[in-house]
Amino acid sequence: MFQVRIHGRGGQGAVTAAELLSVAAFLEGRHAQAFPSFGSERTGAPVMAFCRIDDRPIRVREPVIRPDALVIQDATLLHQVNVFEGLRPGGSVLINSPCGADDLGLQTLTGPVLTVPATALALRHVGRPVPGAVLLGGLAALTGCVTIDSLTAAVRQRFPGALGAANADAAREAYEHVEVARKELFHVEAD
Repeated sequence: MFQVRIHGRGGQGAVTAAELLSVAAFLEGRHAQAFPSFGSERTGAPVMAFCRIDDRPIRVREPVIRPDALVIQDATLLHQVNVFEGLRPGGSVLINSPCGADDLGLQTLTGPVLTVPATALALRHVGRPVPGAVLLGGLAALTGCVTIDSLTAAVRQRFPGALGAANADAAREAYEHVEVARKELFHVEAD
């Protein structure tokens, strides 16, 4: 089972991102579940959302406490919340930031840590600072948890018309950005 925990702020679309990831997995014929963890938080307060993906039915219904991957929608959370709590050794981390992971001081993590300027990409493509779909494109490249085609199909299904196309384009650009960074990180030859 592949487990993802998404950290964001209220209003950034963490819950929608988890749902989009689960739909992308469904489109691939896999089992998935997505759900949020928040109380009466206001816009801007820290929130979490979770997604599990498996080839078999998923019976567990509790928050993801040992994620295989983390998505951090707002880099300011790195200094406000223990976002890395429970991350599996070697787990993947994707952070919404125009800075590199080294610039964020995350050298102590054992797994791959990459960044993508998701807010900037969302502003350019969608016209709003909504990093969710963009970060999922990056997550698909970093982990292979879903294909970029399934992800963009889920995005277009959720947001029909021009909005869906713009979000799908932003997700695909993030995928390409992270794919290049991943190859550099792992010293993989370009295709």
